[in-house]
Amino acid sequence: MAKSTGQFILERLADWGIKRIYGYPGDGINGLLGAFHEVGDRIEFTQTAHEEIAAFAATAHAKFTGEVGVCMGTSGPGAIHLLNGLYDARLDHQPVVAIVGQQKRMGLGSNYQQEVDLVSLYKDVAHEFVQVCMVPQQAPHLIDRAIRIAKSTRSVTAIIVPDDVAEMDYEEPPREHGAVYSQVGFPNPPRVVPREEDIRRAAEVLNAGERVAMLVGAGAFGAAREVKEVADILGCGVAKALNGKAALPDDLPFVTGSIGLLGTKPSNDMMENCDTLLMVGTGFPYSEWLPEPGQARGVQIDLDGRMVGIRYPTEVNLIGDAAETLRALIPHLKRKQDRSWREQIEANVRRWWEILEDRAHQSADPLNPQLVFHELSQRLPDRCILTADSGSGTNWWARHLKVREGMQAALSGTLATMCPAVPYALAAKFAYPDRPVIAAVGDGAMQMLGINALIDVGKYWERWSDPRLIVLVLNNRDLNQVTWEQRVLAGDPKLEASQVIPDFPFARYAEMLGFKGIRVDSPEAVAPAWEEALAADRPVVYEAVTDPEVPPLPPHIRFEQASGLARALAKGEPEALRIVKQSLKGKLTEFMNR
Repeated sequence: MAKSTGQFILERLADWGIKRIYGYPGDGINGLLGAFHEVGDRIEFTQTAHEEIAAFAATAHAKFTGEVGVCMGTSGPGAIHLLNGLYDARLDHQPVVAIVGQQKRMGLGSNYQQEVDLVSLYKDVAHEFVQVCMVPQQAPHLIDRAIRIAKSTRSVTAIIVPDDVAEMDYEEPPREHGAVYSQVGFPNPPRVVPREEDIRRAAEVLNAGERVAMLVGAGAFGAAREVKEVADILGCGVAKALNGKAALPDDLPFVTGSIGLLGTKPSNDMMENCDTLLMVGTGFPYSEWLPEPGQARGVQIDLDGRMVGIRYPTEVNLIGDAAETLRALIPHLKRKQDRSWREQIEANVRRWWEILEDRAHQSADPLNPQLVFHELSQRLPDRCILTADSGSGTNWWARHLKVREGMQAALSGTLATMCPAVPYALAAKFAYPDRPVIAAVGDGAMQMLGINALIDVGKYWERWSDPRLIVLVLNNRDLNQVTWEQRVLAGDPKLEASQVIPDFPFARYAEMLGFKGIRVDSPEAVAPAWEEALAADRPVVYEAVTDPEVPPLPPHIRFEQASGLARALAKGEPEALRIVKQSLKGKLTEFMNR
């Protein structure tokens, strides 16, 4: 029997090494779904409870493995549901291919049911490549180009497959004018290294500096050895953008941790006092947390020439792979003999960890969220994978969790969308079934999508050799990050109509799914609960009932932020006294730990 075009598409993806497609069914992809019967175990359709989960999982697969992630959705509504997860991939520069269905060709343009102009819809998120498979003979080069472009540009690509085309018998392209031939295969990535004269110019800037600061991001993954060597030669500290949290271990004495509103005081102090800035593989967007223009000379390394010179007025921009470029740079760098700057940074880092420990043990009603992360940090299993959502909990995740060598961590860094933490954890377990995975998520995102993703965890967890997938839910009945943004950025008191969310029994819901559910609402129960969760023989939901008025204090409170909060308090903020009390506790620890 002749194979269908849908079968050919799946086999072609398998030829490229794709083993899993995350998706949700619909009649617009019937021709593709039916073909899974024919391809056997070469490629697996992994059903998720929502297309958004599928797109997040494909994005996480790309982040954790470096491979192309693939997701699938039906025409119209399914394709629309994929978009948020695909934008997460696009903004964090991850290779993801989306395969979406479409109504039969003869109905297009007739205002047919579920007919959406998918090319226009996807032209932004898949701006590098989005095409409709109009005839079976197109399928080879569309699949090949979608994967090649996703890999080479680290971007989202999309193929739209009308259902009648997927059901048609596959035909090879004819040998005639207008036909295109293609083949599976992609070479190893090229060595991208700047020119020697640019390397020398960068070295001159770095050698001239007396107080060098380094900032690394996701582009520095795989370059940890080179980053450490450069930091040692230059006598500098290393701050990390959120996407680069696992690029360098936190237990190194010169690693200052995260930067920005979610950052640390050592990172902020280093940026405010440096005279030279070296940025490696990062597009950290917030200029107010970088040195003032004119304060520091700058060097930037990035593989993408479009990303250099747009965050700080850098003097020398080096376009190249982080590890290769740093290796080329190292022979030209001169070791700083005066180590006082480095010693100051390391002293600040030691003091900061003490401050965080003290903050974690401050009283709250009922639980201080910082304590939950502090106790987890001390118990993180080797080789664990950490995922985070977007919210106030991201502050504690970024600051308190001390990532060690061999661990991985990911979140929605640039889109900063709610809801990826649990889908990311699901994909991490499929990619590495022998590694423990811990997701941190707020109750808002958990109610929005996380409880649905738990259904997927329940469906698949018994396939994993290490069943440990722990979902930490911060239950404070408040959309907490936005609440604090209303107070600090807009100067408005909390709008309860928009911010208060219903209580939900997350731990009991987990037990209904066959997981272990643990509900913690007292400080003395936090550590034993982590011991219990990490020893479990099944997935766990760790529900921590936390105080929403513990402020996610930035490393340095700027005048605009302080005045905004003051306006909110003056306008009748209902929790004014608790906010002042908790804020004073947090800042006093900085003065006590000197």
